[in-house]
Amino acid sequence: MKRAVSAVPAKSRLWIALPAVLAFAAIVLARLPASWVIASPPAPNSCAAVEGSIWSGTCSGLTVHGISVGDLTWQLHPSRLLAGKLAAHVTATRGDSSARADVEVGLNKSITARNLVADMSLDPALIPQLPANLRGNAHVDLALARIDNGVITQLQGRIEAHDLEQRGGNTTPLGSYSLTFLGGSGEPRGQLRDLGGPLAVEGALRVTREPGFELQGLVAARPDAPADLARDIQYLGSPDAQGRRPFSLEGTF
Repeated sequence: MKRAVSAVPAKSRLWIALPAVLAFAAIVLARLPASWVIASPPAPNSCAAVEGSIWSGTCSGLTVHGISVGDLTWQLHPSRLLAGKLAAHVTATRGDSSARADVEVGLNKSITARNLVADMSLDPALIPQLPANLRGNAHVDLALARIDNGVITQLQGRIEAHDLEQRGGNTTPLGSYSLTFLGGSGEPRGQLRDLGGPLAVEGALRVTREPGFELQGLVAARPDAPADLARDIQYLGSPDAQGRRPFSLEGTF
C-alpha cells in the first residue's frame, strides 16, 4: 500500500523559492552589461564606449553636458543599496589629469565624496568657469565633500593651485596658492594663502548657498613681481602698515 505524501503548503513553497529567485536576480544584475543602462552619443551625458557590468566597468570618452571629461572606471559597493545609497569607488582620467574618490549618491539627490584626490591641468575646456587666459595645475586632497541639490554644503581638506599664469600678449606669472577647509557645520569656509610667487596673499573664502562664493583678503606685490602686476595691485586701494591692499571677489556657479 502506497503511503500518501503531504503537499507542501503554498506559503512554505514561496519561502523555499524566494532565495532562489533572489539569487538568480543577483546573478543577472552582476552580469548585466553596463552598456545596456548607460547612454551613448549623441545624448548630452554619454559614453563613447562601455565595458564591464553595472557593478564594475569602464566608460571611455565620457561626455557630461557636452564637455569631454575623459575615461571613467567604477566599482560599486552593493551593501550600500540596503541603505538607499548608490556608492562606488570612481576613477577618472583625462590626458595627464586624474581623480579618484569614494562617491555616494542618496535618494534625496545628495552627493558625498570621500578621500577625493585629484591632479589636473587648469583647462577652460574642462572647467568653463575659468578665465580663458588662465593656466596652471591643481591638486585636490579632500577628506569630505558634499553637495545637496546642487549646493556645496561640506568641505574638509585642501585645494592647491600651482604655477598659475595669465596668458595673452605676454605671459605673467601669478604664483601658487592653497585653500584649506576645516569642515564642520554651516557654510563651508576656507583659508587662502600663497605658496610663493610674485604676490603675498592671505584671505578667507565662504561658499554660499546661491550657489556661489565670497572671497576677501589682503595682497601685496613682492619685490620680484612683474612691473605690470605690481602696478595693477595699486588700484586696489590704500595699503596698510605692511603694504598690503584689500581685495574682494564674489561670483556664482
